[in-house]
Amino acid sequence: MLQELAAMRIAILVEDGFEQVELTGPRAALTEAGAETLIVSPRGGTVRGWNADQPGDAFNVDLLLADAQPNDFHGLLLPGGTRNAEGLRANPDAVAFVRAIAEQGKGIAAICHGPLVLVSAGVARDRTLTSWPALEAEIRNGGGEWIDRMVVEENALVTSRQADDLPAFNIAAIAMFAASRPVSARPLETELRKE
Repeated sequence: MLQELAAMRIAILVEDGFEQVELTGPRAALTEAGAETLIVSPRGGTVRGWNADQPGDAFNVDLLLADAQPNDFHGLLLPGGTRNAEGLRANPDAVAFVRAIAEQGKGIAAICHGPLVLVSAGVARDRTLTSWPALEAEIRNGGGEWIDRMVVEENALVTSRQADDLPAFNIAAIAMFAASRPVSARPLETELRKE
């Protein structure tokens, strides 16, 4: 088994209401590729996923956003879910965290409604990306170019439209994170304070 992402740490930034499969599917793929993944959230304890319009499972938060430092991570995963994306984009600390990851040139993978957070962080400006189709106008208003494609890859950014795109999204995200390996982060031996 290839361990393309061995010794890499990826933050999964979520609020309550994320689309569950858009966290669990990529997280499993990243873990299988050798990455350490941490659920980072503004809230402590647990966050709840959703399965379409039904409440899903609760997931333990590994690290409070207040304690998360962009230098501790090699990249970022932004799952979708309307409630999740709206909660994150309304949180100045979450927006600042996403912006800092992007400014450091680290990889970001965002799916479905996740790109809304990219818009709020200014990361979508002058970039080509995709998302849930209903977000086209918002992405264009945020200065991005929106296209209807299963996966869009551009300069350390991978985006996809929906959960049906997960197989292609996972492959593209792993390749993108592996390509960004030279980007520095604190060594994995650095113990992070977990909730």
